[in-house]
Amino acid sequence: MPATDPLPLRRIDHVRFFVGNAKQSAYFYRNAFGFDVVAYAGLETGIKHEARYLLKQGLIQFVMVSSLHDDHPDNFRLGKHGDGVCDIALEVDDVRRSFDSVVARGAKSVIPPTALEDEHGVYEFATIAAYGDTTHSFVNRDRYRGAFAPGFKSLADDRYGPRQMHPVGLKSIDHIVANVEEGQMNEWVEFYEKVMGFNLLVSFDDKDISTEYSALMSKVVQDGKGRIKFPINEPAKGKRRSQIEEYLNFYHGPGVQHIALTTGNIIETVSNLRKNDVSFLHVPRSYYDELPGRVGKINEDIEALAGLGILVDRDDESYLLQLFTKPLQDRPTLFFEIIERHGARSFGKGNFKALFESIEREQALRGTL
Repeated sequence: MPATDPLPLRRIDHVRFFVGNAKQSAYFYRNAFGFDVVAYAGLETGIKHEARYLLKQGLIQFVMVSSLHDDHPDNFRLGKHGDGVCDIALEVDDVRRSFDSVVARGAKSVIPPTALEDEHGVYEFATIAAYGDTTHSFVNRDRYRGAFAPGFKSLADDRYGPRQMHPVGLKSIDHIVANVEEGQMNEWVEFYEKVMGFNLLVSFDDKDISTEYSALMSKVVQDGKGRIKFPINEPAKGKRRSQIEEYLNFYHGPGVQHIALTTGNIIETVSNLRKNDVSFLHVPRSYYDELPGRVGKINEDIEALAGLGILVDRDDESYLLQLFTKPLQDRPTLFFEIIERHGARSFGKGNFKALFESIEREQALRGTL
């Protein structure tokens, strides 16, 4: 870790999604993934150009946004990308200082430092460009006491009627993964290192992440405090189209591939997600036959893990458990990872082959392998 952090970051404040219908997306994430819909901004609150819904679970905050008119500047996203992540917002101590420092090191300004004020105080933010048309916002609400930001009003969770779903227990964002074009990974690693003050945590090449048919390369960058982690993937040469190429083909450019969400009890979380009709990648039984010899002793019952398709990996520190959903929309783009760490700080390198083969089975069904 550098002696001085050039860009002190507190945490990932929220992830902003641009979607075709924010109300319906909020309903989906509430009833499938257990989020509470806690605030709303739209026509009834004086916002005339778009509707926004704030979803919370543990320390996770998602904002679903959709346009109300045909001249909204982000409408292009729906035709180009479909539903997806447009902004990863980072909480900072000082928005202007953070913005000025990254722009001085080469960041491209999208929205300069801006202060929004209402009867609850002042909300400050600024936005810079990242990979593709994804952005990073710097936000600070130390002087704001309202519901998230001006324009938002608190929303009773019964707006959608009685909740039918099972509780899920997601806690925080572990990491957010980007897919970029072949040859662009190192460029974006350099951006995070030189502009954002991140450092390289770990690298994986096509020998680490490959199957008989496809491969990718990945590098993981983290902020100076090690709280925020962004793996960046690019495709590698293979016999067939990799999952990264499939993503780039359907998202039409670089973007957020998946968001990893932590839980304290992955067996309970995945069991209830399945009851809520969330679909996960299939893991063959042979994976679990080999598991004891590969990862050693773990606290969980292997048969219980096998029944739910949960993957296990071990590093020098300890072990982790993880599982990946199928894409969350019709395009094979954004998905979630559910992860429970038992001291391990890695990203499941030992599971890459099994994961890739599971994804390739789904690609074969889609005719995109």
